[in-house]
Amino acid sequence: MSIPVIDLEGNLDVGIATAGRAAAALYQALSTIGFAYIRGHNVAPETTAAAFAASREFHASTPAQKQSIAINAFHRGYMGLATSTIVTSSVARVTQPNMSESLMVMHDLPSDDPALLAGEPLQGPNQWPQWLPDFRPRIDAYRREVDELSRYLVRLITISLGLPAHALDHHFERPTTFLRALHYPPQAPGPDDQFGSAPHTDYGIITVLAQDNSGGLQVRPRGGDWIDAPPMEGSFVLNVGDMLARWTNNRFVSTPHRVINRSGGDRYSLPYFFDPGMDSVIECLPTCTDTANPPHYPPVRYGDYLLERLNKNYNYRKI
Repeated sequence: MSIPVIDLEGNLDVGIATAGRAAAALYQALSTIGFAYIRGHNVAPETTAAAFAASREFHASTPAQKQSIAINAFHRGYMGLATSTIVTSSVARVTQPNMSESLMVMHDLPSDDPALLAGEPLQGPNQWPQWLPDFRPRIDAYRREVDELSRYLVRLITISLGLPAHALDHHFERPTTFLRALHYPPQAPGPDDQFGSAPHTDYGIITVLAQDNSGGLQVRPRGGDWIDAPPMEGSFVLNVGDMLARWTNNRFVSTPHRVINRSGGDRYSLPYFFDPGMDSVIECLPTCTDTANPPHYPPVRYGDYLLERLNKNYNYRKI
């Protein structure tokens, strides 16, 4: 099984025929393999290139500089090598900690936001590398464009499930978003339980991934073996998260994937995780159930689900 390519033809308008064609193709991809390449989007190549350059500059900073913005209780900041371990995914066996480092940037909140002022879980300010003054503008520009694409993809998914295009928009009025600027050092042959990113499924709704030219991403389709998901110029890799599989009563597939960096050089990627608001209640969509196929999962508050996953996977939350 290969990963299908879906061309948006430069459109982000759900009201024209192009959207209907893309929605149908997306349904086929996400209900079979759970992954797709997305091309013909409106994220400018120079915006993506600038974000990758910013990530490389950050990861070239000194250890002391990076540790000065170490990840905090709001899940924002720098995570060093071998500080995350996959322990909650049903597909993962016990492995070594992931051989990657990253900077986590989440959704921004105004200084007077009630959730921020109350110190609610994951509702805090981002941490920025002040020694790199051009870092934030480049990352913010990338986030704006990928966020717009993500919202369009969710609307295509909504259409594909037989619902009005904007039927789920209210879940994303205050979305929970993560941009993870990842760096994978070269990985020499070693133990078979050592990965850049161990086999796992993503937590949320969708992940929109930009990867450099190093390769290393692999996907395991349902009932199949691992296949490569090589870089495709000008395209993003889209995949289903566990919460979208749950929302659709397993109609869409949250597919295991992993990273092994055998390129001989450094690998960089920019996954953008686009998820509902923390208070959003996720329950089986009405078009995904009938008397022969009752809901497989009870309703769940997204924030509760997310915190349970984070608490088990990140070392800093266990101190």
